Amino acid sequence: MQIEIDDKIYEVEIIKKNNRNTYIRVKDGKIIVTTNYLTPRSSIVKLIRDNQNSLIKMINTDNKKQDKKDNFYLFGKQYDVIYGFNGIEIDNDKIYAPNKKELDKYILNEIKKIYQIRLDYWYNVFEEKIPVPNLKIRKMTSRWGVCNTKNHNVTLNYELSKYDITCLDYVIVHELSHFIYHDHQKDFWNLVSKYYPKYKEARKMLKE
Repeated sequence: MQIEIDDKIYEVEIIKKNNRNTYIRVKDGKIIVTTNYLTPRSSIVKLIRDNQNSLIKMINTDNKKQDKKDNFYLFGKQYDVIYGFNGIEIDNDKIYAPNKKELDKYILNEIKKIYQIRLDYWYNVFEEKIPVPNLKIRKMTSRWGVCNTKNHNVTLNYELSKYDITCLDYVIVHELSHFIYHDHQKDFWNLVSKYYPKYKEARKMLKE
């Protein structure tokens, strides 16, 4: 089903369930209506028309989220990615690459190098006796880092590479501090603050 709003055509996906009420949301530029099995199409169209102004706001918000998701960020800087070149080159705010697969491979290698350099740096800064950390990198949905005190692994979220490098430094200090204090007690935060006094600013950036 399609519907016209403000001279633009939008796809409408109708999901029918055993609902009492009808809900409308926007995702990836599509209007999604969840409603009861018995709700007629005419009622859905009327509901969309009656909530047209709200839908326009939802669509605009969704578009902004999509722009952020689609843009390429590397340590806080946004780049335009241009495919179709033989090699990979970073020039000011542009990245030239053969294809996405080759770029992803290149970027992962660069991220590994930088993560390791920063982890080694902070390990050497710590005055407390802590084990030599083993670096692991993976995508995580709910945590920026994980410290395993048994096998000495420090796992850092791949997505940190999109933020300013100060955020990476904060997370590393945070995880290394867990070798001393397992819980987020007052002494833990005092230790984090000892090495990274502006940790609250970094936490704020990671929440945006």
